[in-house]
Amino acid sequence: MNDPLSRLHDIHLPPPVGWWPPAPGWWLLLLLVIAAGVLLAWLLRRRSRRLALYRDTRQELERIRRQFAAQGDFPWLAAELSRLLRRTAITLEPEEEVAGLTGEAWLAWLDSRLGSKDFTTGPGRHLVEAAYRQAGQTEDAQALLSLVETWLEKVTREASRV
Repeated sequence: MNDPLSRLHDIHLPPPVGWWPPAPGWWLLLLLVIAAGVLLAWLLRRRSRRLALYRDTRQELERIRRQFAAQGDFPWLAAELSRLLRRTAITLEPEEEVAGLTGEAWLAWLDSRLGSKDFTTGPGRHLVEAAYRQAGQTEDAQALLSLVETWLEKVTREASRV
């Protein structure tokens, strides 16, 4: 009797798959990983700049506070605090939005970022009025320093989260 299985041939395996070049899915994955890495590096760099802004504004505020404690010149204090606020605002916002603001418009803009009326109706008014005060007049410097500190902390911390 003739065995039908005897006519079967051995299985021929295809050649092994090489590791190069990778399949298109691996190329796509590589591009996605590179894009994610670039995006992450950009976000971290941006965040570190914003954190540096927070640290620098805190240091500048402490310098102003110490110098005011030594000399007690309130108009100087108000001018320095206003300068610090303006430099910080220009760093965080488009310059054309902030640079031209003066007087009531400047105070209203500061209030809009803080979400209060402490600049237009509270101790923040000293920023625009201190230059016109008599030299011997006492002011609530601590309230102004505290308000500026609160504003700086809020806007620089919010900016560092972005």
